[in-house]
Amino acid sequence: MITQVAAPDHTRDRLLAAGMQLFAAKGYQSTSVADLLQYANAHSGSFYHFFPTKQDLLLAVLQAYRDGIESMLLAPAWDGIDDPIAKVFALLAVYRGALDGSGCLYGCPIGSLALEIHEPDPPVRELLSANFSGWVRHIQSCLDAARHRLPRAIDTHQLAVFVLTTMEGGVMQARTHRSLAAFDASVASLQDYFSRLHAAASEESQPC
Repeated sequence: MITQVAAPDHTRDRLLAAGMQLFAAKGYQSTSVADLLQYANAHSGSFYHFFPTKQDLLLAVLQAYRDGIESMLLAPAWDGIDDPIAKVFALLAVYRGALDGSGCLYGCPIGSLALEIHEPDPPVRELLSANFSGWVRHIQSCLDAARHRLPRAIDTHQLAVFVLTTMEGGVMQARTHRSLAAFDASVASLQDYFSRLHAAASEESQPC
């Protein structure tokens, strides 16, 4: 998920913004409370008033991602786009833009945290899962809106999971290779697959 975090006034909001930025840039384990305090221009007393532990801040960050997916990610990506399949690839284009603009340093915050925190506590794992599930649910809604352009046997939920896997794998390889080649190849293959699905759906609709 891509985020655009404003500079809030309230201390809790500043700490939350610090967590979103630093956990994404440095990783959860490598971000210290001192780092968060410096970024948020806050004192330790304020931190522990709002977040008894660093993990409590992580939970708040994951909740913010979960609850903000439409305003932070989908609405900007889909502005002016009506075609549901075009929305799928417009969202992937947003991730490509983030990679391109960062010299392939960008990493999906949820994907990065899921890889970094190998054995998360249940509340953390559940929120990571909820974020992925929310992403998939919105992509599935696009696919359901384009149901007539897909073969009848296609499971739109499974296809949405495949789109997420394509995105996450493409981002991970782009970061590793410091190149957009793998991301672009993955999206091109996905576009070809959608074209084949559309062709198959058209054949199904032809009278015998």
